[in-house]
Amino acid sequence: MAHGYETGRLNLPFVGICSFGKYPIQLDWDHIDADVAVLGAPFDGGTQWRAGARFGPRAIREASTLFAFGHAGAYDHEDNAVYLADCRIVDIGDADIVHTDTEKSHANIETGVRKILAAGALPVVLGGDHSINIPCIRAFSEQPPMHLVQIDAHLDFVDERHGVRHGHGNPMRRAAEQPWITGLTQIGIRNVSSTARDGYEDARAMGSDIISVRQARALGIQALLNRIPAGVRYYVTIDIDGFDPSIAPGTGTPSHGGFAYYEVLELLAGLAKRGTIVGIDVVEVAPDYDHAGVTSVLAAQLTLNLIGRVIAARDPAPR
Repeated sequence: MAHGYETGRLNLPFVGICSFGKYPIQLDWDHIDADVAVLGAPFDGGTQWRAGARFGPRAIREASTLFAFGHAGAYDHEDNAVYLADCRIVDIGDADIVHTDTEKSHANIETGVRKILAAGALPVVLGGDHSINIPCIRAFSEQPPMHLVQIDAHLDFVDERHGVRHGHGNPMRRAAEQPWITGLTQIGIRNVSSTARDGYEDARAMGSDIISVRQARALGIQALLNRIPAGVRYYVTIDIDGFDPSIAPGTGTPSHGGFAYYEVLELLAGLAKRGTIVGIDVVEVAPDYDHAGVTSVLAAQLTLNLIGRVIAARDPAPR
């Protein structure tokens, strides 16, 4: 007997509309009925050097079709588990961006995340520069407290610079100020940073644990996980420049000495089992700096694998 995915259209990855993972599109934000809702946040007005992350959501969506063969989930032989088989995922399109207007653009992103949370779904937001994390965190104001886990080359803890408080150097500072953020674990921070010494001192005083790539490797994945509070709610923010530019060149502020793919996946897979991941954003993919498209593929692959592990952690029985 033919499997369901062997009937009807073949619908190869290069055919059709590039929704995230070729999952259904739901543009009516008052009728989101899903376990996971993907929102694009194509805003890069917060960048301090190379712009272009406004095209990140579109590039990640296109790359994600590589993993959308229509099979009943994704079998991982190492875990002996089928991921993404028993969850409903929808792509709700992009928040409207008003050029040159950070506050309005951020407000529109916040509205989208609030709609996802109101529907009881897991928000997965594709940036955009890292400033889009600011409205994402604001959207959780009516939710229970959570711990923020950041994968990034940069601390992003600047308070204010020439009056700018909502650029891509500020989001972790803005998050730490929110009463529903109980602490931060900032992983991958390295090299010449956009945050000065006083920013690091402020971050630690406001409840942040800062870990470089070299420190993370010396610790190992399990010891690194042990430094993150267990049994709590996590918001995960992934700046693609947390990875080494040899595998993620398509970003505005690349920094050598970054992570490899499995280092981050294993960390996030362990985090999904350690507590409850309640929000995700993936930011700073700027596809025009990567003509081979490997950065977008990395972002799509990591996001799909992370979603799969978040859902599996709710029902850990292998399939």
